[in-house]
Amino acid sequence: MNDRAGIFIRQPGGYYTFVPKPLPPDPPIKYDAELQLLLSNADRELARLDGITTVLPNPELFVSMYVKKEALISSQIEGTQASLEGVLEFETNLKPKDNIEDLKEVVNYIKALHFGIKRQEEIPISNRLIKELHEILLVNTKGSNRNPGNFRKFQNWIGPPGGTIRDAIFIPPPANEVENCMAALEKFIHAEDKIPTLVKCAFIHSQFETIHPFLDGNGRIGRLLITLYLHSNNILSYPLLYLSYFFKKYRVEYYDYLLKVRTEGEWENWIAFFLQAIIETSQNAIITARNIIDLQKSLINNLRINKVTSPLAVILIEKLFEHPILNLSHIQEILDTSRQTASDLINKFKKLGILTEITGKERYRIYQFSDYLKIIEEGTKLNNF
Repeated sequence: MNDRAGIFIRQPGGYYTFVPKPLPPDPPIKYDAELQLLLSNADRELARLDGITTVLPNPELFVSMYVKKEALISSQIEGTQASLEGVLEFETNLKPKDNIEDLKEVVNYIKALHFGIKRQEEIPISNRLIKELHEILLVNTKGSNRNPGNFRKFQNWIGPPGGTIRDAIFIPPPANEVENCMAALEKFIHAEDKIPTLVKCAFIHSQFETIHPFLDGNGRIGRLLITLYLHSNNILSYPLLYLSYFFKKYRVEYYDYLLKVRTEGEWENWIAFFLQAIIETSQNAIITARNIIDLQKSLINNLRINKVTSPLAVILIEKLFEHPILNLSHIQEILDTSRQTASDLINKFKKLGILTEITGKERYRIYQFSDYLKIIEEGTKLNNF
């Protein structure tokens, strides 16, 4: 065992808890050539991602869909059985096929992320904000009886489902150490230092997951903190970097690197993994953004070629990027038009292959903007990885 990141303390019950040392690590991080190159590449890819937002027709819509995707994948990592289609149906007040309780967890994550970004205009990242986010995350869900908005007063552990503390893979600090550990983390977040922002973000995420300050929702809050910290440091003009897809794709490596920080003090390997996550995620987001730009151009061109000249048709194209699953009443409402006009547009869009009917019903039909969902839903399928 290496005590660079903290120490294991034997408890009266015979098990060992891990109490992390305050950040930054001692001895300091060794920036070898490989780590310096990863840091440089991560900075460059983030700059490219930030640049692509300047040519997006509507960055807010892109961000909105990415938030949904992040919320879904982050919740799936914790075992939530929900789909992107289900989330979109739920938000559009359509009857989803997914379990409502699972969808509530995803929707709460979306609410927490939007709340956190807005709340940062009033207060910085702090234990107060973290507790507020946690309360939003768990309200009216299966975790609502797990003391939402408060640090834990009992010992928790990470291990196989249904196992006891004796089966634990990792046991965080005892409850009486949580306040001190979180106070030290908050102090580190606001410390004036020369640590590169992306490296500091890697520290913060790892330390939060190590402390595991709540009885439930630690993984989701820890991933939320990544976005909020980068947003608070003006790394991106829009909050577009979400690492849950990478962490889901490399789930075994993710947990292994975090564990080796605790047991072996391997901070450098964790930072390298974290920077690689930023690089790959940024590159994927850039590709997605470009595909969406190309899709929108091709759809407008499709309308022109087929002589669909109604201004409402162009408006509907734009609205579909915001509401890719909808019904006749919804289209009528968002276009503020008659039912007949909305129905005529649906028929034209079906004929052009823009909309697909997915219910197979004569009445109460639901339509899907399939080309867009194919682009955005990468990594959200429950059987992925």
